[in-house]
Amino acid sequence: MPKANILGIDIAYDIIGDGERTAAITTGGRFGRDTPGALELAEALAQSGYRTVIWDRPNCGESDVCFIGDNEWTLNADMLAGLLRTLNMAPALVYGVSAGSRVSLLTAKRHPDVVRKLAIQWVSGGPFMVGVHIPLYCSNAAFAALAGGMEAVLEDPALQNSIAKNPGNRERILAIDVGSFVATMKRWSDALIPIGDSPVPGLLVEDFRELHVPTLVFNSSPADYHHGRQYTEQVARLMPDARLAELPFERPTEFQDRSREGSGLFSSLPLLAPQLIAFDDE
Repeated sequence: MPKANILGIDIAYDIIGDGERTAAITTGGRFGRDTPGALELAEALAQSGYRTVIWDRPNCGESDVCFIGDNEWTLNADMLAGLLRTLNMAPALVYGVSAGSRVSLLTAKRHPDVVRKLAIQWVSGGPFMVGVHIPLYCSNAAFAALAGGMEAVLEDPALQNSIAKNPGNRERILAIDVGSFVATMKRWSDALIPIGDSPVPGLLVEDFRELHVPTLVFNSSPADYHHGRQYTEQVARLMPDARLAELPFERPTEFQDRSREGSGLFSSLPLLAPQLIAFDDE
């Protein structure tokens, strides 16, 4: 599989299609580009003349692990922007789901030149999700390091996929100083707490008001407690060039049901292709 070295980090990616218009898909959690739904959405876009990059963020899939910077989301945003430039795919239609929505928003904020249009889905926010995200992305690994050194971090379930798919990540993790790793996890966990009235960690209310990129915000279902509808609606209100769209899923509890069933959280993403294409045609 191809990799691009972005700021010293090897990033795994695939390009689907050979059309003139370009797009990028960023999934959430610790899921990589092989999670069901990402490739299928890219293939649906390819049928309408797109060249789409699907990629593994640092600490996901085949890409290198990397624990530096103020927070994981700005790190990922910088990686996505660098990848789009390296592949000569900027500016692109940038789409992100769940954690990928944070990455996509921060990419538009930090690197507006690489984002032609923006589409986000399943925006996470509020104290309920902070309690979920900090252990998943930060504190579980930090406490493991404190208790058993970096060898214990190798056992963190959230990193198993990265270690299995990129064996070099094992040595990269073991080479990290425990104290610096714990300090980074503390810094990253602090960054997952939204500031003031902001609906999304890593961005201020003022940042949303200054984002003038045309944006399609897929509104969360009222039944989705993981991605509260109030946060997608707040994002759409704050951004001057954003509008809401309803998701085309039959089940209002799509995320919860797929999570419970183990059927792939993002398996339904191909259904979004017509709306994404129509939005990009505007």
